Amino acid sequence: MALRLSVVVPIYNVERYLEECLDSIAAQTFRDFECVMVDDGSTDTSAELARQYAAKDDRFRLVQQQNKGLGAARNTGWRNIADGVEYLAFVDSDDSLPPGAYELMINTLDETGSDFVAGNALRFKSTGYFPSHAHRKPFQETRLRTHVTEIPSLVTDRTAWNKVYRRSFFDAAGILYPEGILYEDAPVSVPLHYLAASVDVLSEPIYHWRMREDGDMSITQQKTDPRGLIDRVRSMEMVREWLAARPESRFADYLRSYDRNCLVEEIPMFFWSVPDGDQGYRAAYQQHVSRLVRAIGVERVGALSAPLRVKYRLTLADRMDEFVALQRLHRMYRNRSRLRAQVRSKLGARRTDGTSPAAR
Repeated sequence: MALRLSVVVPIYNVERYLEECLDSIAAQTFRDFECVMVDDGSTDTSAELARQYAAKDDRFRLVQQQNKGLGAARNTGWRNIADGVEYLAFVDSDDSLPPGAYELMINTLDETGSDFVAGNALRFKSTGYFPSHAHRKPFQETRLRTHVTEIPSLVTDRTAWNKVYRRSFFDAAGILYPEGILYEDAPVSVPLHYLAASVDVLSEPIYHWRMREDGDMSITQQKTDPRGLIDRVRSMEMVREWLAARPESRFADYLRSYDRNCLVEEIPMFFWSVPDGDQGYRAAYQQHVSRLVRAIGVERVGALSAPLRVKYRLTLADRMDEFVALQRLHRMYRNRSRLRAQVRSKLGARRTDGTSPAAR
């Protein structure tokens, strides 16, 4: 009888975290799975740890390759899953899952028949767990048999690992992870949202996403690394290219919607890091963001809010000193607003506790 679920775990130099990750997969209340571990040329003890795990639990098996990057390792894992497997999931090897994650997700898919299910996530570090800001908006409530056209914020659901795909859907889509770039999730996750007939959205946290600490940050946590910016822009461009190439008329509407999200939500995330970046980072920002905005259409900038219009026009005109000054001013006002909100919240809590105004 065929297995129901294959879990692909790319591995590269994660000896500090790997056993915690694999233990959380082994402890799943859903038992009918295989775990394909792909060692991507690790230079630490990760491969040996994975080999030991495979020796003690026959649901786990190890595939090894020369270092090619995360996207390539995921693709290798997909190529090595067992025949006849019904469902497919990906897990990053420094993360973990709560015990009931796959049972909940597969029971949901069995009930709905959707092409895939996506769930909420928690970030975690040594001090504890807290909600993932990146997943807050699209996963604020459970919605079954829905679609990105019904929940537009799902366009921000770019991560690979908070999902279980119906394997027949994933295979038929023919979209593999890009190789050789960071931010390889979106060129798969976003197109699959648009291709799906329906998806299931779970507000329940089904994934624990590590925030690395103590000088061990992943490159995607290094906010002023030019490579991260360049690859993230390239990731957006790849989604745009895929949408633009689709012959169905509805994909022109999807592209317009995606472009607006890029202008309003995704590109503005770069704004906050530009003042902290060096000249190389600022030059990369100006060059690559300008290219993307021109591809979307400079005329689209005119329909945005005044603050966004100004920042994009400064970017396009390569007036980076003025951009940095404006962004620092914006940061100052944002920080002051947050401080006032915190003060109001504390005062409100005191009133709720019965503390009198005089006591304040």
